Amino acid sequence: MSAIASHKCKNLKGRIVVPGDKSISHRALMLGGIAVGETTIHGLLEGEDVLCTAAAMEQMGAQIERPSESGGVWRVYGRGVGGLSEPTETLDMGNSGTAARLMTGLMAAHPFSTKFSGDASLNSRPMARVTVPLEQMGASFVTEDGGRMPMTVKGSDQLMPIEYTLPVASAQVKSAVLFAGLNTAGITTVIESHATRDHSERMLQHFGATVETEVMNDGGRRISVTGYPELTGQAVIVPSDISSAAFPVVAALITPGSHITISGVGMNPLRTGILDTLIEMGGDIQFVNECEEAGEPVADIVVKSSNLTGVVVPPERAPSMIDEYPVLAMAAACASGSTRMDGIGELRVKESDRLGVVARGLIAAGVQLEEGEDWMTVHGTGSPPKGGNMVAAELDHRIAMSFLILGMASDQPITVDDASPMDTSFPGFADLMNDLGAEIK
Repeated sequence: MSAIASHKCKNLKGRIVVPGDKSISHRALMLGGIAVGETTIHGLLEGEDVLCTAAAMEQMGAQIERPSESGGVWRVYGRGVGGLSEPTETLDMGNSGTAARLMTGLMAAHPFSTKFSGDASLNSRPMARVTVPLEQMGASFVTEDGGRMPMTVKGSDQLMPIEYTLPVASAQVKSAVLFAGLNTAGITTVIESHATRDHSERMLQHFGATVETEVMNDGGRRISVTGYPELTGQAVIVPSDISSAAFPVVAALITPGSHITISGVGMNPLRTGILDTLIEMGGDIQFVNECEEAGEPVADIVVKSSNLTGVVVPPERAPSMIDEYPVLAMAAACASGSTRMDGIGELRVKESDRLGVVARGLIAAGVQLEEGEDWMTVHGTGSPPKGGNMVAAELDHRIAMSFLILGMASDQPITVDDASPMDTSFPGFADLMNDLGAEIK
């Protein structure tokens, strides 16, 4: 393990570019791998999770040309819908639940067996939410106790289309079913009561699939994909990841005298809940140079240090910011008054029990809070906590980065027991933050 500490810093200044969007990077590699012709990907996140997806697609016959240096153009030559070949080895999904669940849907519609595994964290996470609808379509699965990986997908090219209502808001489950529907005759439909991130729908359309989204009277969405599309290779420009941008955004808000700009961030409205919440708390956040790339809205984010005030974050906002609650909790710890976060039980089945890990780390840093099964209330005092604690991040990249952000403002340094997981989503995190004025070492 590689411990790392974040010390109180003077201020943060400058312009940065954070890594490419992880969700879009996974999808670009997968859809490029089942399209016909060449797909070029600019700005791909070259983190460990995405590299696992690239390796898996290669094992199943997609040809991928990696750039000679980091940040270059990736080229993918696909096999067509239903054209992937049976892998000879277990597919290693690393730490990525997104990759594991989306690719499970993809392979459910191929007539052979595919074995998936991952690291200890991924193998502890539930897969039943994905296997249940795919079994209804006609695939079968062999899993460990509790429906966990390692897992063998016994696919079929004779799946039946279904209409499936998500029991829990999940873009991963929605995408898995839609991906299986690509190699399934007829129309496959997913109904969600709360809108989740729609990167799959946007990218499927970009590659040529017929996707229809209907907003229902109760605010939910009905998303349908028509089977057997002719997907063709496309140019994909991956915007900077808003989940990664959230860390320097919060750091600048809670560090006095800060003024930073984050360039080219994806501003998908189903992903911007964290920015909506921070603005409600009084955060000075502006958006400039707004444009659209490959169907995704993009903008530069300008952030200045601010006096934050606690708010109530409604449960219906959770799908648009589920990965950002840990760093929001750091902002709440520095705000005046209480911040209540409801409907966040999904955090307990992420890379770690994020709700529990955040609570323990904040309490050790001197923050008062309460937590329940699916909620947390953080009581801020209007100034940063004392810090001085060691955080056991439990191999969770977002936990590690969140507490390093808090350490930039806390009275005493905050140490994270293992910095290595940060490379799964944010390679070079410490160096980039130090370039702005942080003291992480």
